[in-house]
Amino acid sequence: MAASMLCSRTAMLCRTLKLISCSKMVLSEGSRSVLLMQTKSYNPKPLRLNLREQYIPDKDSEKTPEWQKTVRYDRKLFGRYGSASGIDLASLWPSHEQLEKMIVEENEWHPPLAVMLKSIEAKEKEQTEKRTAKEKLIAANMAKMPKMVADWRRVKREAKSKLKEETARRTKLLAEAKERFGYAVDPRSPKFLEMVAELEKEDKKKRKLMKRRDKEEKVVGPAVVSPPAS
Repeated sequence: MAASMLCSRTAMLCRTLKLISCSKMVLSEGSRSVLLMQTKSYNPKPLRLNLREQYIPDKDSEKTPEWQKTVRYDRKLFGRYGSASGIDLASLWPSHEQLEKMIVEENEWHPPLAVMLKSIEAKEKEQTEKRTAKEKLIAANMAKMPKMVADWRRVKREAKSKLKEETARRTKLLAEAKERFGYAVDPRSPKFLEMVAELEKEDKKKRKLMKRRDKEEKVVGPAVVSPPAS
């Protein structure tokens, strides 16, 4: 009993849904047909364009665009309609200042053949002079190269020798400071610096005495030499 009632209700629901979908299809087709009928019956009014009469803008009107009030636009109108445009041909001709400017621009961008050839010749001459000067400079530097290399090597040898002497001197001073104070001294300490200043002072005094002795020997030397035998 319950099963039969469920089946009958399901069948009724299916029929109802089918009727609803059919009604929607009918409505959509009807609205589509109405839209097609309206489109078919539309008759727009044609544009009324007067292509036979020429268009000459009124320069005194505020509605006329500024670009239609220029000489450039007047030239276009005169080229299109001729004298019928009502434009004075003399007003389209450039002024003396404009002509001079045009001539200057023409000479600058399109110079005569003779001027172009002269300019090319001057540029080629300038390039040749620059190339010759560069070649001379390279040749002079190449000639100086052996001496420059020898000087560089000599300076490098002197710097290496000086560094070696300075290292030996520093090692000797540290050893002497250790012997004097009985322990290794920091080369930046005041004691070490004071000892170095004292030693330099003594060394300077010794060199001064040796220089004086050499000078005295040179003065006394000729007097000690005995005269040659007759």
